[in-house]
Amino acid sequence: MVGRIAAWVNPIANDYWKEHIGLFGYYECVNDAQVGNILLSGAEQWLKEQGVRKMRGQWNFETQDMGFIYEGFDLPPVILSSYNYPYYNEHVRQYGFEKVKDLLVYNADVGAGYQIPARFIRFTDRIAQRYGVTIRRLDMSRLVDEALLIVRLTNRSLRDNWGFYPVDESEAEQLAKDLKSVIHPEGILFAEVDGKAVGYIIALPDVNSLLYGLNGHLFPKGIFRLLNGIKKLNRYRIWALGLLDDYQKKGISALLFRALNDSLAHKNPYVEANWVLESNALMNNTMKQLGFRLVKRYRIYEKIIR
Repeated sequence: MVGRIAAWVNPIANDYWKEHIGLFGYYECVNDAQVGNILLSGAEQWLKEQGVRKMRGQWNFETQDMGFIYEGFDLPPVILSSYNYPYYNEHVRQYGFEKVKDLLVYNADVGAGYQIPARFIRFTDRIAQRYGVTIRRLDMSRLVDEALLIVRLTNRSLRDNWGFYPVDESEAEQLAKDLKSVIHPEGILFAEVDGKAVGYIIALPDVNSLLYGLNGHLFPKGIFRLLNGIKKLNRYRIWALGLLDDYQKKGISALLFRALNDSLAHKNPYVEANWVLESNALMNNTMKQLGFRLVKRYRIYEKIIR
């Protein structure tokens, strides 16, 4: 086998975006532009038959797994993210795709000396007092209810973000099942005002770091490494952050980052914020002010189907 590609149409996303867009993902290819052209052409032809007008990718099924790595190839992929060779970008550009959006990745490594700037500790203390914000951890005994709360906050807080489309509340139970085996409760925090959740931050333990060297085989050694190592992990991917509209631009996102740092501090964690929209000036500025380093860039491409 020399390559693969998946193509599909998401009617829920298209209804929300009010566009006719087809998606492609899971692109794997040898370093041969002709093979790439065959794969992309096949996907485009199928999408054209579905009546869509644009082709966008890379865009995988997993939430928050999209784009080709464009910068930062030296870093391994974290949980729920993929890796690609640099020439993948050349393949899609040669086929006629153009950049539509970049996704930026930042990291901070407490074990290597990272500390939240002192001014941010003072700043977030004032924010918490001014707006009456308290922080609590995920309640594992109410995991389905907590997952439903995350879905509802997400749909309300991220509805205007590029690429977002609503998550059906019926998916909350499945989300809870998917997360139960991998989450650390101290990595999922809610911001509350008067006992009502107004935002959250989710940091998932990077189980990928336990699987290096297994060549895709969990058995027999991999499963034991996974089960025994997951509770000891100190590498995290900040997978999502959401704040209701009335509480945005008030410094509460910085408060959530500070609270996450405090919650995980005993592990001397490596944390990767993967990813932030390049157009989200507020969040990118927050990352820089917090002293996170820009370490990777994903690129999403788009092409008109003719």
